[in-house]
Amino acid sequence: MNPSSGDQPEVMRDFAQIWRAAEKIVYSQTLQSVSSARTRIEREFDPDAIRRLKESSGADITIGGPELAGQAMSAGLIDECHLLLNPIVLGGGKRAFNLRMRLELLGERRFRCGVVQLHYRVIV
Repeated sequence: MNPSSGDQPEVMRDFAQIWRAAEKIVYSQTLQSVSSARTRIEREFDPDAIRRLKESSGADITIGGPELAGQAMSAGLIDECHLLLNPIVLGGGKRAFNLRMRLELLGERRFRCGVVQLHYRVIV
């Protein structure tokens, strides 16, 4: 399917519209350039900068990737988390969380493909 075509499912078109409109920060020490609009590269994760962004933002902030999310959790920046569990056995990989924290399950959603979304609130 062509990403710009109208034959994509509506949910994919909606996601693409949201993704294109969002301001994005990529944390990388090696990436030299970005491949999408409204995206910038930061070399180091700065919890204080994210705290300021969180306080000034009128919308939710999404953090992806286990290492970055772990740093944000350690800094106390995470209020809620959504885990998407995909039933594929790869044999290894990174832990979703590398620290102890208390979570309250707020909801779950099951998809026909077998993926399960778990929605948690972080208990401080």
